[in-house]
Amino acid sequence: MVGNLTKKGAATRERIVAGAAQLLREQGIDEVSLDDIRNLTATSKSQLFHYFPDGRSQLLLAVAEHEAQQVLLDQEPQLSELGPPGSWAGWRDVVVEKYERQGTRCPMSALTRRLAPSHPEVGPVVAQLLTTWQQRIEDGLRRAGVQDARNRAMIILAALQGGVALLLATGDSTALRVALDDALDGLI
Repeated sequence: MVGNLTKKGAATRERIVAGAAQLLREQGIDEVSLDDIRNLTATSKSQLFHYFPDGRSQLLLAVAEHEAQQVLLDQEPQLSELGPPGSWAGWRDVVVEKYERQGTRCPMSALTRRLAPSHPEVGPVVAQLLTTWQQRIEDGLRRAGVQDARNRAMIILAALQGGVALLLATGDSTALRVALDDALDGLI
């Protein structure tokens, strides 16, 4: 039952989803059981199935949606303020610091590498995240007066994602910094 939740019910559901997300990032999808999630979040089996009656697959979809939202929330307020001089360097710094801090526990990586292959309903969540992220960057580029904002936003997001992939593979954020700085040339 996920319909009209009380404040307490919504908080319990969010606690379950956030706990599951944490475990999936740290241990991987195959290593985490519903009992692990229940233990971490201090919820009973009946509570878990109250909020996720379809079980694990429904919970995993909720985790995917949570992680997608978190990717954008972690960039605020800088992402919403992109446009004026100085805003791009501030956003870049927030993004790079975030990925350096989280290391290999990347929400996007958890979504694309761990959840999407075995749960096809996650693919559209990832696609929507990337579309929204690109649009938010594009909005900032328009505010900055950039002519080809759509293509430039694609370049920036591709540089960011490529840099993150290299960081995840090597543990070194240099490629992320260099790629973003190059993609943001003229804005920072």
